[in-house]
Amino acid sequence: MELDEQEIRVLSPTAILGYGFPLDSFQNGIAKKPHVIAVDAGSSDPGPYYLGSGHSFTDRGAVKRDLEVILTACCSAKIPLIVGSAGGAGANKHLNWCLEIIREIASAHDLNFKLAAIEAEIPKDELLRRFELGDIKELPPGQEIRREDLECSTAVVGQMGLEPFIEALTQGADVIVAGRSYDPSVFACYPIFKGYDPALALHMGKILECACIAATPGSGSDCMMGYLRKDHFCLEPMNEMRKCTTTSVAAHTLYEKSNPYLLPGPGGTLDLRETTFEQVGERIVKVSGSKFIQVRPYTIKIEGASLVGYRTVSIAGARDPIFIKQVNDIIQGVRERVKDNFKNLDGSYHLIFRLYGRNGVMNDLEPLKDSTSHELGIIIEAVAKSQEDANTICSFARSTLLHYGYPNRMSTAGNLAIPYSPSDLKAGEVYRFCVHHLVEVYDPKELFSLNFEQIS
Repeated sequence: MELDEQEIRVLSPTAILGYGFPLDSFQNGIAKKPHVIAVDAGSSDPGPYYLGSGHSFTDRGAVKRDLEVILTACCSAKIPLIVGSAGGAGANKHLNWCLEIIREIASAHDLNFKLAAIEAEIPKDELLRRFELGDIKELPPGQEIRREDLECSTAVVGQMGLEPFIEALTQGADVIVAGRSYDPSVFACYPIFKGYDPALALHMGKILECACIAATPGSGSDCMMGYLRKDHFCLEPMNEMRKCTTTSVAAHTLYEKSNPYLLPGPGGTLDLRETTFEQVGERIVKVSGSKFIQVRPYTIKIEGASLVGYRTVSIAGARDPIFIKQVNDIIQGVRERVKDNFKNLDGSYHLIFRLYGRNGVMNDLEPLKDSTSHELGIIIEAVAKSQEDANTICSFARSTLLHYGYPNRMSTAGNLAIPYSPSDLKAGEVYRFCVHHLVEVYDPKELFSLNFEQIS
């Protein structure tokens, strides 16, 4: 695509930092002289464990590989690097984990830059104060916040909008590493900082956050370039084997939305009712007509996780058609046997059976009620208040199911094929999302701490 001096070029190397990208694609992107490289590093999609535990859902070695390529390229080209939702869940532990990798790379390559770190974790006493003031609201279709939800959370983060990023850019940051972030803000902040249309910038950011997932064939591990101009933006994959089509880009515009036309976020709503998608080349799509509607009061989505127990799982398979036909009755019998044997633990554990080959994916929502297969994959899961209790319940359920007697059984050697020894896998802590609400703020930056560090 021919470069335009009146455009801002934003390179998105990968859907999530650590997912990787081909070096050839990245170099194709660098050759087009991007003004900024932006990358999303996290999500709540992998569940509450990562926010609650402080661990990253992406591997450190994979994140370091991606950052090493991206950071050295940014420093060489003298363009900003912006990272959002650092470390996966974006709490302070995750942010510091990512900052440590940044410093390692800078030291190894003798890099020099002004680093801005934006914290997204909100102190518990501040949340409780806002709770008492009534500033924390429900996020439909969720429920009203309870004081105990805040008190039991191990960490609560706010999903920051554009303003903390723009403040860091205003103060001369070369590299911005932020905690939990509204995904489009990571990509839209630099163009808006340079005076471009917020609606188009945010819509382009909505696409770029997932890189080449919006291309065909789609991939979360490949590079996408966004070209933002006065009244439209264009999208182009950096890998010649991929292309953007009006269908692929429009489809990704619908991604993760409750309303096909409106996308709410910090400070307002992206209105797509007049958006148009136009094929302007075999691999390039032009998008125009998006609008942004400001909303007051300004709200920030907050996310929190709390510990609920510990998990043990056992994985097995079954192929006996007589067993498979009666499996629901057999499992009910196992449940009753476990309950009778451990009356002292009654009500303090959860015993879950997932039947892959019947309804393991959709469970009670599975519409094919009478479907049968020649074999079943069975996952036995126990969650209890201690790891020891979870181990006990899972072990007893597994051994009971293994030797459970059912009508017309032809073999007494065992009902299950168990692929692992040991058969029970201790999965550790289990968390739940206890906070998924909105907090009203007067200043969009007031919940987020901005700190600078000169790397040299």
